[in-house]
Amino acid sequence: MTKKHKKDIVDVSMEEDDDRQLQTAAEAEGYSKKKHKNKKIRKREERIEVKIETVHGSSDKSLPLIGYFPSGYDPEKRPRAEEPRVRVLKNMKRNHRYQLVVSPNESSPVDFVGTNYSGEAAAPQLCSYSLGVLDKQTQTLKIVQIEANKIFRLEPKFGDQDNAADEAPKVAENEATVEDTEAKFNFSTKKSERAAKKERALRANRDPEAQEDLNKKMADAKVNTEALEAGAATTSSARNIPPHDISATMPQQAYPLEKIIFKGEWRYLLDIAELLQEGRDITPPAYPVYVCNRIHKIEEVKDEEAKESLACIFSYINHLIKFKEKNSMDGFSSAKNHKLPNILIQKFNDMFGNPESKRLADDKRDLLISYVLVLTLFVDNFKTEFSDIAKDLRMSTGSLRRHFEYLGCKFIRENNITLATLPAPLKFPEVRVRRRR
Repeated sequence: MTKKHKKDIVDVSMEEDDDRQLQTAAEAEGYSKKKHKNKKIRKREERIEVKIETVHGSSDKSLPLIGYFPSGYDPEKRPRAEEPRVRVLKNMKRNHRYQLVVSPNESSPVDFVGTNYSGEAAAPQLCSYSLGVLDKQTQTLKIVQIEANKIFRLEPKFGDQDNAADEAPKVAENEATVEDTEAKFNFSTKKSERAAKKERALRANRDPEAQEDLNKKMADAKVNTEALEAGAATTSSARNIPPHDISATMPQQAYPLEKIIFKGEWRYLLDIAELLQEGRDITPPAYPVYVCNRIHKIEEVKDEEAKESLACIFSYINHLIKFKEKNSMDGFSSAKNHKLPNILIQKFNDMFGNPESKRLADDKRDLLISYVLVLTLFVDNFKTEFSDIAKDLRMSTGSLRRHFEYLGCKFIRENNITLATLPAPLKFPEVRVRRRR
């Protein structure tokens, strides 16, 4: 091997050493960068302890309103000079109805309008939403509930929308009228045709003005205690009816309401009033059909105290029916999840319970039915149609008619409908006791 060849071999080995050093330096630099990046990631993943605060719908009336634009309009992508105008309109007659109106600018011919009572909002709400806001300075995470009826689908509308909230009920009424007109020509059976005619007659028989004096009917009235005690001793046990006053000259005094719903029980009967304030619907099977068919009467009463009293009577009717269902074989499944106030559990067990069996005795069941029927008379201004309450009590209208007769009621026909009325003073039919042969 010549000296020249040796020199070439040394040069090549030196170049290879230089390449290894450069590669090692590059790997070391990459490792340091990766290590520095991991440090940043670790800093980002640093945990903090926060205090969680949950705001529910019942505790805060100023919950957020959520609106979205399916048309593609984005209020964030706008010129700085154009500030969108946001308005919340509330219906004066139905305070749970809201309308959200967003105007892109003052000169815009189009507004984006969303309601909480029509379109998607009218469909059943199968899920709930919440909004979380983290404040790092105070280390507080506030979770705010978003009610389902406060999520608005904002659709483009042309024209003035200031009176939209007031006009909405009229539109809803017109739609219902159209549906009723179409229903006249879409009967599958004669039975459904008769049911539809009866429903239209009931609607025509409604008298909103009759509810204005509801607070007067429920006012404290002078009760003849001697006649009350005498009547209770002679006929209550035989007829299974609530406490009454035979000498009463007005129907609302014949069965004193304070003898049916005690003074300390009213504050435990506010469930329906609270649901209506939150804008929720009263629907079966949570509530009887009778209550659902007449829940509109609460809106027709002008006096706030009378409104609350009527809602409490509806709640008491519901508790009585659910208690009967829980202690019956045929209706137990529909009432097993219903929760009675403790004050009513003790009272109902004492008045209607059967210590020897889980089922109600016949006389106790008849007494409970009488309490329900008396309360329906109060609701309907002592002139009630009883086909729906018969379904709730799982009875025929014929058998329920006998219960009304034992209460001293008479029957009249109006608009081809049989109504039970309560005249005063009370006149009871004779109680016939069958003798065993």
